[in-house]
Amino acid sequence: MQQACDWSMRVAILGGTGFVGSNIAGKLVAAGHDVSLLVRRGSEDKVPAIPLWRQTSGDIGDERALDDTLSGCEAVIYSIGLLREFPARGITFEETQFAGVVRTIAAARRKQVPRFVLISANGVRLPGTPYQETKLRAEQELAASGLATAILRPSVIFGDPGTNMEFATQLYRDMVAKPLPAIGFFTGLHPRTGAVRLSPVHIDDVATVAALVMQDPPGTEPLVLGGPEVLSWAEMVQRIAAAVGKRKLVIPMPIAAMQLAARLLDRIPAFPVTRDQLTMLAENNTAEPGVLERLIGRPAKAFVPDNLRYLQAR
Repeated sequence: MQQACDWSMRVAILGGTGFVGSNIAGKLVAAGHDVSLLVRRGSEDKVPAIPLWRQTSGDIGDERALDDTLSGCEAVIYSIGLLREFPARGITFEETQFAGVVRTIAAARRKQVPRFVLISANGVRLPGTPYQETKLRAEQELAASGLATAILRPSVIFGDPGTNMEFATQLYRDMVAKPLPAIGFFTGLHPRTGAVRLSPVHIDDVATVAALVMQDPPGTEPLVLGGPEVLSWAEMVQRIAAAVGKRKLVIPMPIAAMQLAARLLDRIPAFPVTRDQLTMLAENNTAEPGVLERLIGRPAKAFVPDNLRYLQAR
């Protein structure tokens, strides 16, 4: 994979006001590319503070807005995703993570945009949770599209989210900042052998990979992106606490018990996790760092206090 581009490209980004998309947009502009953003009405205050080539108002259900966003571009990056759906407001995994990709593929064909990068997720599968299934079905649609394709499957992503939300910030807000002990999830019968494990990956590394594969898409085989360490839930809580100068007691909690509570309460927005999120946690979310590090040509950024200092301002 080449490490630099000697020509400027025009790139459309769907989801460019979100945590991942806004970082990718900033990375592309810094590299000399022109960025076209589709901005959902009401999200104008989340547009990244970078010089844009074009900004189009609309959403992924608006064919004309999609065409305007992609017109004249040589690549499109789709980074729209949800952590939680709200069907009563029309915010669903089916609409954002599958149907939106299908419409964007069609728009890419109409506007002759040859390259398509999809930000998917590690652990997607069929059958699975609605989150997992819609992500994988979107991958399959893109793989069959005939476009030059790159599919990225990052583990949980961390890094300064600005005005958005990300994994470490949510963990800080829900567990570390509160005076109560934090919870360390585990599966099975023993918290040590069944500890939930993840491979947190820094947003700067993910954005760097997205910018690189956009230039020369590697094909339909997904690229699984993991950070340099596999950490338990308790270890991540402790590192977040250390980043903000705290010490935190972590009490082991079997996921099965939390799933029971979620069965009753996960439709309440204030409840921190859903049953499906707990199901995916129980499967773990780990990945080897080799793929990522070969692409970016350097060690991946670790989930350590120095890289979590942004939490001090939360």
